[in-house]
Amino acid sequence: MTSVVGHTAMVTGAGSGIGRACARALAAKGAKVHVVDLNGDAARQVAEEIGGTAHIVDLSEFDPAVLPREVDILVNNAGLQHVAPIHEFPLERFQRMQQVMVTAAFLLTKHVLPHMYARGWGRLIHISSVHGHRASAFKSAYTAAKHAVEGFSKAAALEGAPHGVTSNCVAPGYVRTPLVENQVADQARLHGLAESEVLDEIFLRREAIKRLIEPSEVADAVLWLCDAGFVTGTSLSIDGGWTAQ
Repeated sequence: MTSVVGHTAMVTGAGSGIGRACARALAAKGAKVHVVDLNGDAARQVAEEIGGTAHIVDLSEFDPAVLPREVDILVNNAGLQHVAPIHEFPLERFQRMQQVMVTAAFLLTKHVLPHMYARGWGRLIHISSVHGHRASAFKSAYTAAKHAVEGFSKAAALEGAPHGVTSNCVAPGYVRTPLVENQVADQARLHGLAESEVLDEIFLRREAIKRLIEPSEVADAVLWLCDAGFVTGTSLSIDGGWTAQ
């Protein structure tokens, strides 16, 4: 991956799951990686492991100036989940989810674009979801946020193209992460299932390939997009065939 070697990357939500896998993959290919996470211990552990730099930041309320501007590869990955019917969904939770997954992606992109434009090269990669293309009941906030990220990425692609900057989304189905594992009890309760049934009846029901995606597979897609200079304004679906239906 020649487009990664020697570049500086910043990955949000890099303390665990997809973000950690992306940070590891980018560092292994020769990038200097800024590890951004709300969990300080997790961020420091990943940074120490890969020789990166940890930044402990709450993306629901932050000043982008606390983070480096000299970033060539930005991976907007941080996210959170809450599963509830719309009429019971807490407003403050809905707003926090938009702030972390949409507003923070905007603020960080705005923060690093001048550096990318000056260099004539940059990669904006937004970890979206199959829920950026499809909806699920009880996930109004998450679906709204991921649809917004998809649209924002396309606008950034059009603006960035004359400056050598690409912007794309990676849209996985259910990934083997704490974000997914922590949903099991709520999904079982809302759908009237036993917790042991959630994997097959909820997570894998609409996927043709009946398994969870590994975080490393999402990271592989991120690496590919770093090297794919003519791919921009698109969303790379890795959802096991979910959106083929």
